[in-house]
Amino acid sequence: MGKNVYLNEIKWAVVKDKMSGQFTNQEIMEKYGIKNVSQIKTWMKWYRENQVYRFDQPIGKQYSYGHGPESSTDEEKKERQMSQLKQENDILKKYLEIQKELKKKSEGKLLGQRSH
Repeated sequence: MGKNVYLNEIKWAVVKDKMSGQFTNQEIMEKYGIKNVSQIKTWMKWYRENQVYRFDQPIGKQYSYGHGPESSTDEEKKERQMSQLKQENDILKKYLEIQKELKKKSEGKLLGQRSH
């Protein structure tokens, strides 16, 4: 039985769904075919600790010094970084959107309580 390999896009989608707070770990696992909840926890830890370069690393190759394989050209590194920044930006936008929705809901509840 080999290890599962997940695409970078799936890892980012999992982080995005988890950050949204709209899905449980079980729902995310079913949605993306993830076998173990520890995988989600690992990706979230990498995201929180700003180790997102690890999303691109192959199994067993967890680089730390150069944040990537030595054979990567500067152009490949820049493209990988740009992709990661775009995905982080999408996650932050989604977070702000959810935060606004929650604020509106809580303000609506406060207004409803005051009118009684």
